[in-house]
Amino acid sequence: MTAPHARYRRAMAVPVGMAMATALAFLPNVSASAAEEAPAADATSLSYVVNVSPGHGPSKHVKKAIADAGGSIVTSYDQIGVIVVHSANPDFAKILRTVRGVESAGNTRNAPLPAQSTTDVGTPKVLDADDLADVEAAEGQDPLEPLQWDLPAIKADKAHEKSLGSSKVTVAVIDTGVDDTHPDIAPNFDRAASVNCVTGKPDTTDGAWRPTTGESPHGTHVAGEIAAAKNGIGMTGVAPGVKVSGIKVSTTAGYFYTEAVVCGFVWAAEHGVDVTNNSYYTDPWYFNCKNDPDQKALVDAVSRASRYAEKKGAVNVAAAGNENYDLAADEITDPVSPNDATPSDRVIDPSECYDIPTQLPGVVTVAATGAKGIKSSFSNHGLGVIDIAAPGGDSTRYQTPAPPATSGLILGTLPGGGWGYMAGTSMASPHVAGVAALIKSTHPKASPALVKALLYAEADATACTDPYDINGDGKVDAVCEGPKNYNGFYGWGTADALDAVTR
Repeated sequence: MTAPHARYRRAMAVPVGMAMATALAFLPNVSASAAEEAPAADATSLSYVVNVSPGHGPSKHVKKAIADAGGSIVTSYDQIGVIVVHSANPDFAKILRTVRGVESAGNTRNAPLPAQSTTDVGTPKVLDADDLADVEAAEGQDPLEPLQWDLPAIKADKAHEKSLGSSKVTVAVIDTGVDDTHPDIAPNFDRAASVNCVTGKPDTTDGAWRPTTGESPHGTHVAGEIAAAKNGIGMTGVAPGVKVSGIKVSTTAGYFYTEAVVCGFVWAAEHGVDVTNNSYYTDPWYFNCKNDPDQKALVDAVSRASRYAEKKGAVNVAAAGNENYDLAADEITDPVSPNDATPSDRVIDPSECYDIPTQLPGVVTVAATGAKGIKSSFSNHGLGVIDIAAPGGDSTRYQTPAPPATSGLILGTLPGGGWGYMAGTSMASPHVAGVAALIKSTHPKASPALVKALLYAEADATACTDPYDINGDGKVDAVCEGPKNYNGFYGWGTADALDAVTR
C-alpha cells in the first residue's frame, strides 16, 4: 500500500470489505485540555528541536542565539539535550546550526502551528448484538474472548492459567490518547504515569491523556489489547494483570510530531514505565534522511529520547508499518512525505533514512501476522530489521480464523465503553508489548536488555512463507529471506506469552 493516506499510524486503512470497526471518541464530560489549544505563536510559526550537549540546560549563549533568531523556548529536556522552540523565522534552523554548542537543529513540521480542532476519523462501527449472537464464553473466559483468535495464537490463553502479570509493571501507550473510563481499562489504569504531550510540554491536567470528541480510537484500542482486565466484562488483554498508562502525543488531526514523541519518551523514563508501545511513525516524514539537516535533527532528538527511556528501564516496542515494504531493500519509494505539506515520490535508502522510532537502535520492531499465522498482507518486513512477529490481523478473506471467531481483524476496546475490530502492525506491537510486560512480571529485576533477550529467545521460530502469494493470484507479493529462527518476515519468531510466564 503506497498511496498517500492519513497516518494515525500503524493501523490499517482497511477496505470496506474487511469491515474494520472504528469509533468516534464520544466521552463523558471531556473537553480539550490546555495542551491541545493553539500554542501562543504567530500563525506562520513552526516548531523546532535544537539539540545540544545533554546533562545541562541551554547555555546563555544558545538561549541568546535562539532569541536573536526569532525563537521562543517552549521547554527544554536537559537530560537529553533537546530544546523545543517555536519560531516564525523561516531561516531559524539554518541560523541555529551555525551556533557554537548546537549539535543539530531542524523544523519538526512543514505546516504552520494549527489551532487544533476535532476531526472525524470515520463512520462509527462498533461490536453490536448481531456480532455476539453466537458467542458463548467458556468457564473462566471474559464474554468476548471467543472472538479473540489472537490470544491462542501467542498462547496467551494458556499463559493466563499461570499468571496474568504483575500490577507493579506498567506499559505506556504512546499514542492518540487512552479512555481510562472504559470498564476494561479502568481497573488497570496508571494515572500517575499518564500525560498529554501534544505540544511537546507535559500537561498533567486530569483526563488530558484521553481522546476528545471525534479523535481517533487508536490508542484506546491498543491499551485494551495490552491490558484489558480479566474481570468478566468484554475482552481480555495479553497481560490483563499489568498496569497501562496513556501518553497522548497525537494532535487532533492525527499527527505525531517530534516534540510530542520526545516528551512522551522522557515522561515514560521519569515515571517508572517498564514498556512503551509505539504504534506510529513520527510525522511528517515516513523516512528521515540523515543527509538532510532538518530530518537529521529529528532522528537525533527521538533517538536521544528513546535511549533515555531504555536507560531508565523501559523496553521500547514499535510497529513496523503497513505498506508491505522490504525495509532491508536497497531503495524504497516513499510517496507520502512530508504528509503535512505537499508530498512527492522520493526514492530513499532505508539504511540511511529511518522510520522513527521503528528503526532506531534498541527498539523492538514488530511485524504483523494474520489468523493463519503468516505475515499480514500489509506488514512491512526485512531481514535484520524485523525483530519479532505477533498477531495484527489481516483480511478475513486472506486469513480466516477458526470458529467461533468470525473476523480476521483484532478485537480491542473503543472509547466510550465499546469494543471493535482494527488491523495493522499497530495491533501487532501491543501484543509484543504485553508479552514483554509478562516477562518483566516474571523477572522483575530484569534489565531492558535481558527482557529483550528473553523475548527473542522464547519466540516460536517461524519459517519463511515461500512463495508468499497472500491473495492467491499466482504472483509473489513479498520475498522472505533468512532461516527459520531468524528471517525477514518473522524476525526471531512469533511472540510466545506462555514461555514469558514459565521460563
